[in-house]
Formats: sequence, C-alpha cells, structure tokens
Amino acid sequence: MSTQKYYLATDHAGIDLKDHTCDYLKSKGYEVIDLGPFSKERVDYPDYAVTLCKKVLEDKGSMGILICGSGIGMSMAANRHHGIRAALCHDAYSAKMGRAHNNGNVLCFGERIVGVGVAESIIDAWCEAEFEGGRHAGRVDKIEAIKG
Repeated sequence: MSTQKYYLATDHAGIDLKDHTCDYLKSKGYEVIDLGPFSKERVDYPDYAVTLCKKVLEDKGSMGILICGSGIGMSMAANRHHGIRAALCHDAYSAKMGRAHNNGNVLCFGERIVGVGVAESIIDAWCEAEFEGGRHAGRVDKIEAIKG
C-alpha cells in the first residue's frame, strides 16, 4: 500500500501552523511536499492556492492542505479549480465529513482560528476518513458537473 502524499502551502499568516503540520504529517508516515512560502514576508494566498491545486490535480491520488489566517481565502481560491473539492474545516467533525461525504481532496484551515491541538485533530480526522461513496457519489458528481 502506498503512502498518502500531501502538498502543503500557506501564505504569510499560516507559516507557523504549516511548519507544524508538515512535521506532524511526516511523524504519521505521510509523504509531504512543502510548497512554501518559507518566510513570514507578505505574499498573496491565491498564488499558493493555485500552485497547490495544480500539483494535486496533476498528481492523481495526492491531497493538499492550504492554510492562511482564516482559511477562507485559500478555500475560495482552491474551489475555483475544476476537480478540486476544498473543505474549510475548523473542527474534526467537519474534516471527517469533508472526506467521507464530499470526497474532499484539499483541506483548508486558518492559523488565526485553530490552535495546534485542534489542527492536529482536524488533520487526524481528515487523514483517517475515507469517501463513503453510495448516495454521496452522485452528489459529488453534481458538484463536478457545475460549470458556472
């Protein structure tokens, strides 16, 4: 069985939690690719969301984690990409449902909203959940069919 690969990216407001998330995922045995940034110098979150989404779409089976101050901007930018289902999660339950019911492939959260302990519980719930398919598959298909 292959190890799940995660791409991570943030903006300047999520650097500390991104670095912790990278280390946390690696400690759990996941493959992690850190797409930056690597300093707290101001950057624009859409640039990093685009980079990460392209990687997730090109690398079938991989997933992404985007972090900014609130997670809102990253989730909005990520969901502009056809094939990306980014879930903004601030607790373990929403993370579990984002995977189990919505087949999410990008997890988003905010460093200014969740602390390290909550972030770890979100990550654990996301990583442990699997898409349930069934009635949820048709709903995900409807999301993917939206051209808007």
